[in-house]
Amino acid sequence: MRKHRLICGFLVAGLAMPAVAGTGRDHDIGRIQAATDVFRDIINTPESSIPLNLLQSAQCIAIIPSEVRFAFIFGGNYGKGLMTCRVGEKPSRNWSAPAFVMIGGGSFGFQIGGAATDLILVFRNRNGLTRLLSDKFKIGGDATAAGGPVGRHAEASTDLQLRAQILTYSRSRGLFAGISLNGAVFKPDQDGNVTMYGSDMHSEDILNGKMPAPPEVADLLAEITKYAL
Repeated sequence: MRKHRLICGFLVAGLAMPAVAGTGRDHDIGRIQAATDVFRDIINTPESSIPLNLLQSAQCIAIIPSEVRFAFIFGGNYGKGLMTCRVGEKPSRNWSAPAFVMIGGGSFGFQIGGAATDLILVFRNRNGLTRLLSDKFKIGGDATAAGGPVGRHAEASTDLQLRAQILTYSRSRGLFAGISLNGAVFKPDQDGNVTMYGSDMHSEDILNGKMPAPPEVADLLAEITKYAL
């Protein structure tokens, strides 16, 4: 009985962690800077970078800096970040103001420990974007996903990578590689959007270019635009 209560206690504490993390303007500005640093660090390491051809054909990019993982018998993960999508038509198209997003998932097994991981998701098309941002979206269920190829000039090589709607990457302890995020739930972080943009602004409107980018995201969008024309 005591063991059962202990496990339940850890589960409750784990589930409560995202709520405790909360949001606020300073927190969200910090999240923007962290996302900028993650993208810059990864793209400036050519041998372990996202291939340029995939960035240049991407329709949306999500960056989740330092996703938090926790585990004690039951495991799980959650993280908060930003997502931006292309708006307009060539040659004048650019990247939208970023919407705030969350990702979470769970696993079961005997595991004790934890790690912080940066995530990048490259969306190869905008299919299902409305459904994705209206509530929640299961990676690998509502859209095919695969760990992406690594290297400045690498190309998707496997059938799964070639057919995937989302290519997923992670960086943990300095190592950058494709990762499977199948089963993770991706959804809007409306608290972050409200704090940054106002109460009436939803993720879909932001990503469709209906909101001008605030000064706080200028560095992030400049970095993305530099490599994903």
